[in-house]
Amino acid sequence: MQTKRNDLDRFDRAILDILGSDGRISVTELAARVGLSKSPVQARLKRLEQDGIITGYRATIDPVRLDREHVAFVKVKLSDTRETALAAFNAAVQAIPEVEQCHLIAGDFDYLMKVRTSDMTRYRAILASRISTLPHVAHTSTFVAMQAVKDSAWAVAEA
Repeated sequence: MQTKRNDLDRFDRAILDILGSDGRISVTELAARVGLSKSPVQARLKRLEQDGIITGYRATIDPVRLDREHVAFVKVKLSDTRETALAAFNAAVQAIPEVEQCHLIAGDFDYLMKVRTSDMTRYRAILASRISTLPHVAHTSTFVAMQAVKDSAWAVAEA
């Protein structure tokens, strides 16, 4: 039986909250911070991983240090929204490394993308050569982020 959101107790939630901010924490330190011994924490981690609640561990990268400080959000309207057109768009967008996120949206446009580049000149080049040429793109609108007020990983909220 897979764990569901409502099956998570306060220890599971604490483990997930801590891992969300420090994925490299040792199991010993994690156990101490949640108030359990090492063995139960290891068992909980294994269960959370097996049930797909923990899907992986990754490093948080500073985009400024990699010259990818410029952030633009792009609304994309497609000319065709049948499943085959959506599938073609979805597959093609995977090949654009500057697209950090891409979400299918319910609204007056079809997709919202978060695009990260070094500057406006590079963004315009990516928009013209890659994004605008994606399958079935009819129209795009760009919104440039001036400041990230909150930019954090997903956190576990209390039930």
